Amino acid sequence: MPSIASPVPNFFIAGAPKAGTTSLYHYLDQHPDIYMSPLKEPSYFSSEVRPENFEPALRFKAICDEGAVRQYLNGPMDQKRFGGIVRDWEDYLRLFAAADKQTALGEASVCYLWSKTAAHAIASRLPRARIILILRDPAERAFSQYLHNLSASVVKHSFRKHVEISLHRTDTTFGIHHPFLDVGLYANQVQRYLDAFPKDQIGIWLYEDTKQQPKEFLSEVLNFLQVDPGFALDNSTRHLQPQVPRMASVSQVLRRNGVFTRLKNLTPAPLRPYFKSIAYRKTGSVKMPSRDRALLVDYYKEDIGKLANLLGRDLSNWLR
Repeated sequence: MPSIASPVPNFFIAGAPKAGTTSLYHYLDQHPDIYMSPLKEPSYFSSEVRPENFEPALRFKAICDEGAVRQYLNGPMDQKRFGGIVRDWEDYLRLFAAADKQTALGEASVCYLWSKTAAHAIASRLPRARIILILRDPAERAFSQYLHNLSASVVKHSFRKHVEISLHRTDTTFGIHHPFLDVGLYANQVQRYLDAFPKDQIGIWLYEDTKQQPKEFLSEVLNFLQVDPGFALDNSTRHLQPQVPRMASVSQVLRRNGVFTRLKNLTPAPLRPYFKSIAYRKTGSVKMPSRDRALLVDYYKEDIGKLANLLGRDLSNWLR
């Protein structure tokens, strides 16, 4: 008897990071005609994202995480897992083995937009795949990523210092300073996908538009994926919203020593919102300093002009 072909993905949420892609992953996962990989961000098609390419401070954790990913792949995968590098094609196919009658099978690895290898790798293996790209004002995207890292106690210094370190960094190992700024240089990244796929297989949205008209955006995505656009997706929850600590250095020490988790577990549930309000700043209250935005606008200005010409879109708001 001929073997039954394993299900393979036919669409990708390829980026950009901090542009609402995690929320989109969860929204699409609600649709009965869509199957999303239970492991978000397997990064299979991005050969740059491998533990051996990470900076030393992150490499050990990434290597250890491969063991956890292996256990996950060998299990039922009935719970979602955020992040985990998958190297082998057979392992990658396991992520879609449970797909049944769904017509749209997808995954979300936001490194695919920045990656110099992913577009060609996806096209070589899955030439009919559809690509979803969401592009965010690169200065705001960088600030959002900084806040995310601050929330995770990965950084503790100011945004300005973080940008300046990134600007002068020559080490190209994968870490918190690289490719922190490169991720927002969209023009060549988008061009790689336009070179690799027919234009009608690429859907490109601006983050600002998705925020202003979320229901229209989701309907457009469903149409793009050729599934029922009338199915109501619950988009009331925003995922991966940063929780910025009031004292970053203290938070970093507490997290590193495991004290933070122990304190959280010991705190009675009714009191947690109160202590959370003390420990963290109000969501959305931390804004990028105007002089820092000016520095980033100058850095991205030329690339924004190239992208505007490439897309035929007015991106002047990104230059203010």
